[in-house]
Amino acid sequence: WCNTFKRDLKQYLATLENPPYRTLEEIYASGLYSDYIAERLKNMAESDPEPSCGNLYTEPKNIKLREAVLKEMDVHRLDAFVYPTWSNPPRLIGDMDSSAGDNSQKIPPHTGLPGFTVPMGYTYGNLPAGLQLVGRLFSEPTLIEIAYGYEQVTHHRKPPERFLD
Repeated sequence: WCNTFKRDLKQYLATLENPPYRTLEEIYASGLYSDYIAERLKNMAESDPEPSCGNLYTEPKNIKLREAVLKEMDVHRLDAFVYPTWSNPPRLIGDMDSSAGDNSQKIPPHTGLPGFTVPMGYTYGNLPAGLQLVGRLFSEPTLIEIAYGYEQVTHHRKPPERFLD
């Protein structure tokens, strides 16, 4: 899968009237960013331009993955499936050594299938955890119904501390 962040950021900055920076390289050169992202920012700024990623509805690898997922959903007669949004607890601010474990970017972005996250509860230290819901093409109403029902039964979502009403 290709990383389009550098290109997408440049396109976004071009839409602004007077952006202080026009490219990721300029942002990196400014030094005006958190140490938390310094290494990632450097790697992205120094990376070569990405080739075209194609279209996820016409690109063979995306079609193959989408067809495989839909076939399994057919075999098991599923309207939707769920999996943890993260394979590891969330990192604490400043922790760049722990695994990020982000699973939410695995299936929906590469298949075009709808997906979103609902609160699953909390890990150690009261850190949030989520479930990724994934459905068939154009099944957003079904996913919303499933998510709403789940949230009404579990009540896992709670406002953060110091949240202003």
